[in-house]
Amino acid sequence: MTTPSPAPRPDDAVRVVSIVFHPGDELADFTRSLAAATTAEVELVLVDNGTEPDVADRVAAEAGGRVLRTGANLGYGGGANAGARGATQPWLVVANPDVVWEPGALDALLDAARRHPTAGAFGPALLNEDGTVYPSARELPSLTQGVGHALFARVWPGNPWTRAYQRRQETAGQERVAGWLSGACLLLRREAFEAVGGFDEDYFMFFEDVDLGERLARAGWANVYVPTARVLHVGGVSWKAKPARMIAAHHASAERYLHRRYHRWYQWPIRLAVSAGLRVRQAVELRAAR
Repeated sequence: MTTPSPAPRPDDAVRVVSIVFHPGDELADFTRSLAAATTAEVELVLVDNGTEPDVADRVAAEAGGRVLRTGANLGYGGGANAGARGATQPWLVVANPDVVWEPGALDALLDAARRHPTAGAFGPALLNEDGTVYPSARELPSLTQGVGHALFARVWPGNPWTRAYQRRQETAGQERVAGWLSGACLLLRREAFEAVGGFDEDYFMFFEDVDLGERLARAGWANVYVPTARVLHVGGVSWKAKPARMIAAHHASAERYLHRRYHRWYQWPIRLAVSAGLRVRQAVELRAAR
C-alpha cells in the first residue's frame, strides 16, 4: 500500500497532463484521487481532444486545474505533447483519465525518481478492476517474441513468447529497469522527455509509449518500473464505446512501429510478413468484436 511522503520537496513540482475525449464520471475520480496521491505542488492540465466541453470544464474548475483545447483530436501522443509544452516543473505526469491513484502513489514515483537520477520514465503498478496486476512494464519485443505474442496471446495466454514479452512471473513485484512502460500512467523527467522530442505524433493512439521507451533508452535514460506505486486502471472506456476503431488504430500503430524497427531495404520480407499477419489478426479481432 502506498503512503504519502511526510513533506513536499521544492524540486517535486509536477505538471499532470491527462488527455480526455468526451469523458464521463471517471475524470472526477481521477482528479479526486490525485489530490491524495502526492504532497508535491501539482499543476493539472486536461487536454481536451473532443468537442463536448462540459465535463472537462466542470472537473477542472473543481480540481483547480485548467483545460487546454486543441481544436482537433490530436491523438494520445499529440495531446500529451501539447499539454506538456511550456512546462517549467522538473516532472511531468501523463495519465489516462480512467486511472484512480492510490494514496501516496505519485509520491512513491517521485521517491523512486530521486533514487534513479539517470532514469527518464517511471511507471507504477497498474491494477485491473479485479485487483490483478496488469503487465505494464515490458521488454522491447524481438521479432520472434512479437510475432508469437501477436498470434497466440488471446488463444494461448501462457505461451512462452507472451511470457517472455511481458516478464510477469519472477519480476512482477520488483523495482527494475524495463524496455518500456505503459503510457496509461507515467512520471517523466521533463529534461529527458524534452531531450528526445516527446511522444512521436505519427502514432495517433497505441505504441507511442513503446516508441518513447525505446528512444529514451537509446538516449541513455532508463525506464523504471515502481511497483510500490499503485494505481487502478479502470480501462476500456474508449474500447467499449468504439471497439472497431480502437482495433484498427492498434494494428495501424503496430505496423508503423514494426516497419520502422525493420526499415532496412533487405528487411522488406519481414515488413511484408508483418503487414500480412497484422491484417489477418485485425480481421479476426473485428469479427469477434461484432
